[in-house]
Amino acid sequence: MPNLQLSLIMATNERSRPVLDGTVRPEGIELITTTAHPGEIFWRQLHHAEFDVSEMSLSSLLMLTARGDSPWVALPIFTVREFFHTGIIVRADAGIARPEDLRGKRVGVPEYQQTAALWTRGVLQHEFGVAPTELEWYMERSEEGSHGGATGFQPPPGIRFHRIPPDQSIASLLLAGELDAAVRYIGVRTLVDRSGMDLSHHPRIRRLFPDPVAESARYYQKTGIFPINHGVVVRRALYERHPWIALNLYNAFVAARDLATARARTLMDPYFRLGLLPLEGRAALQAEPYPYGVRANRHVLETIARYSHEQGLTPRVVALEEVFAPTTLHL
Repeated sequence: MPNLQLSLIMATNERSRPVLDGTVRPEGIELITTTAHPGEIFWRQLHHAEFDVSEMSLSSLLMLTARGDSPWVALPIFTVREFFHTGIIVRADAGIARPEDLRGKRVGVPEYQQTAALWTRGVLQHEFGVAPTELEWYMERSEEGSHGGATGFQPPPGIRFHRIPPDQSIASLLLAGELDAAVRYIGVRTLVDRSGMDLSHHPRIRRLFPDPVAESARYYQKTGIFPINHGVVVRRALYERHPWIALNLYNAFVAARDLATARARTLMDPYFRLGLLPLEGRAALQAEPYPYGVRANRHVLETIARYSHEQGLTPRVVALEEVFAPTTLHL
């Protein structure tokens, strides 16, 4: 039987690379692969549905699912996770020393509905008592160049919301003192982002959390949450015709992730053998920091679904059974 030929678009990372370069091949499927920046991927898929399989913004997926007409069904493959709130940057002279000091401040965001911003607002509210309504939001992406242009995004009630003019950017407003902080700053130009400036060492800009690793560890130890940013989706009509592709794709991405994990463990082993790292840390390397599947991630997934509803992006809390392919719910 010939392989089913599917088009795939994803950003490149170590966990997906073996699928993208053909080292790992899903059984019965031939993939025609394209790589791009996540913002471009989501814009192309949400507006034009160009590819059969793709990386997808978890926030946008929840919004589409809540609307009831999503052309996508999700697979529980989570290649991108990050403690997004630790990436908040602030002007050094804005008087922001703690998360609580963000109240009343002007905050830039590439896209209000994007998953990184959703997680950051959720953490600010539930960890530090700072509600989204207490900040003034400035969004960089234009309506036609945003995810929200395809999901029907409208600023939630009670939010002070502005769009940054096309001849300006988060970077230019921060440096001019017209913004106080930024959530998920993207310093490269893409199809949808325009700041195009590395601010990581700029004297007028600093991190809100000076030790992001320590804050990440604190948050994880308290909540057990390693925030998921992106999942993988397959065209719903295609899945309904060939339901077997869900598990075949899932198994391929698990194999690719396991290759990346094994490689990382091999690279770390000499540090333990030479005594450069404590031997007790070796056991920690046996844990999988990027678990796939619905069951292993239910707490994280249900948390973001709740945050989406709390923040007015979805009219109800979307159930995971609505989002993921039925054949993957037991994983």
